[in-house]
Amino acid sequence: MSSTFSDILPTPTDALPGDSDHSHDEEHNCGAGGGADTLFGLRVAAIFVILLGSTLGALFPVLARRSSWLHVPKGVFDFARYFGSGVIIATAFIHLLAPGLEALGSPCLAEGWHEYPYALALCLLSIFCIFVVELIAFRWGTTKLAKLGLYHDAHGHAVGSHAAHGPEGDLVDGKAEQSSDLEAHKPTYDNSTIAQMIGIAILEFGVVLHSILIGLTLAVDEDFKILFVVIVFHQTFEGLGIGSRLAYLRLPEKYNYVPILAALVYGITTPVGIAVGLGIRSTYNPESTTASIVSGTMDSISAGILIYTGLVELLAHDFLFNKEMMNASNGKLAYALGSMMLGCALMSLLGKWA
Repeated sequence: MSSTFSDILPTPTDALPGDSDHSHDEEHNCGAGGGADTLFGLRVAAIFVILLGSTLGALFPVLARRSSWLHVPKGVFDFARYFGSGVIIATAFIHLLAPGLEALGSPCLAEGWHEYPYALALCLLSIFCIFVVELIAFRWGTTKLAKLGLYHDAHGHAVGSHAAHGPEGDLVDGKAEQSSDLEAHKPTYDNSTIAQMIGIAILEFGVVLHSILIGLTLAVDEDFKILFVVIVFHQTFEGLGIGSRLAYLRLPEKYNYVPILAALVYGITTPVGIAVGLGIRSTYNPESTTASIVSGTMDSISAGILIYTGLVELLAHDFLFNKEMMNASNGKLAYALGSMMLGCALMSLLGKWA
């Protein structure tokens, strides 16, 4: 085949940004320009509405699971957990990778951007970078445990996984036995703690980049009303997915504040993005060449992070590497799969509008 990638993606016209013929710039609004300046009061109100929705979505599962008086049935937590996995996976593909492809395929970009699938390449690079970082961290943590004479379950590092509970017993004649050394070192969950902290940081980083871009776009987008409603649901669902994961983290007592802090950080990112967008609304044009490159790059990198996290850390460890799920009844397995698919379906549907 002699066709190139430029045959697939939209190609720029002969008049590039900066040429004397500005018809292309005006048609696609590729200049520095500014965003929409209408409904300013409602856009300001959106800061607080989204702050409330996203923070409650992320924080409620964490506080509910710790509460001694609020007895939330385990089935509800399970629903939120698997629903959240579906949300995160759909976010990666529909709300990050697709916009990344669109932004880096913008007609406003120079012809060179259309000769290679840069969005997919950045996503792929992101996946492998996250994998290498985790691999190095786990090897370092395992070595540290080995020096203490402790055994580490290679599949016990999932974010929020029931298996992520620290050292296992040594295998003697094919049977797991708890040694006295192990008992003496029980409070030391170095590798499990490191693994979960890395998992939180990876998931949070990908979502935070995405949330800031959402806020910037909402602040200056012309179709504000529709986008506002969609983003309220989007951020609440995504917050529920992250919060349900944070609620199941098993960390030493001195790190109990980490899930709450992570939930609060998630809650403020989109409102911060909206506030910044409103502050620069007279100069920030989300369709400009620079904005397309920046948002496309960030979306593609974030997509890689959430694809890795969603498929490896959440999906695989929730079902394939989770002994409880592998031994569960068909009804429980169907409930978990149904919850996950519902979250994926609803988040994918929101992609029709945002």
